[in-house]
Amino acid sequence: MNIIKYPSSEVVDEGIRNQEPLLMLVSFDGETALLSQLDDAVEHNLLLDKANKAGLIQADSRDIDKFFRAVVDESGADWTFVCPSDYRNIGDKTRRIAAFYKDGFAALTEALREIGLPTEIDIPKRYRRHLQRLDEDSPVL
Repeated sequence: MNIIKYPSSEVVDEGIRNQEPLLMLVSFDGETALLSQLDDAVEHNLLLDKANKAGLIQADSRDIDKFFRAVVDESGADWTFVCPSDYRNIGDKTRRIAAFYKDGFAALTEALREIGLPTEIDIPKRYRRHLQRLDEDSPVL
């Protein structure tokens, strides 16, 4: 995985050492992760735009729906669970959400491992509405 740190590796690494919250974006293909201290980018779409303008990534704020999004620190990763309606071109909403969940969990786990923060992933209550479609015992999970 290509780990891109905005505005620099030094700034993000210092943030990790100081246990600062980070914004994390992981591309749907799992190939790229973009990280920034929360205070340096504020929002995920702004992080994409700033990293694009800095020449670190070829994606801007309009590409936000091509990334899994989380706010991360040593205590956990809060996943902004928003499944795009065209995710992997899966028409059935339940199967689409299940695929998004599986893929996102794997991609975020790998990115966290690679940056040295193997922490729990949580989906905050306000983002769980999609998960209500999935039954815990569902064969699609």
